[in-house]
Amino acid sequence: MITLLTLFLEFFKIGLFAVGGGPATIPFLAELPEKYDWYSAADLADFIAISESTPGPVGINMATFAGYHAAGIPGSLVATAGLVLPSIIIILIIARFLQSFSKHPVVQGVFYGLRPAVCGLIVIATTEIFRIALFTGADGTLGFNYLAIGLAAVIFGLMQIKKLKSLHPAAWMGIAALVGILLKMS
Repeated sequence: MITLLTLFLEFFKIGLFAVGGGPATIPFLAELPEKYDWYSAADLADFIAISESTPGPVGINMATFAGYHAAGIPGSLVATAGLVLPSIIIILIIARFLQSFSKHPVVQGVFYGLRPAVCGLIVIATTEIFRIALFTGADGTLGFNYLAIGLAAVIFGLMQIKKLKSLHPAAWMGIAALVGILLKMS
């Protein structure tokens, strides 16, 4: 029971402070393996990959996967609820008051300050994804993952070709998944 309460509280904090959507949750999720044995950094990389390639908001998908990994189906429900509850509460409060205060200098100042903070969180999340995906080996050690770097470079190069630019992101994910399967089987 304590695991479910702890899961809820941790994901509630993430939902409260991860301003900017799914990618902004990654730095918070990366800290959890240091505190709890719910999942590893390598598991987080898998959560990110799965969350990016499945329908729905990335942050919610990651909370669901992390919660499931920590405590099964009840854990996935509790982690997801913990993540979304702060947003629901905050948006209800904002909807109630923002209409009348949207032009107030303090409100405009808050949004002016939040924008660069959100950008910073997204940059941190992006660098963490790069580190995990391209510079972490299958055994979890830090180093160049030449196959992953090569795959990323090839896909990036292919995406620069005009006819391939319009290819849906799901197709790119499918191609990468297929190449990953072929590389792991060889």
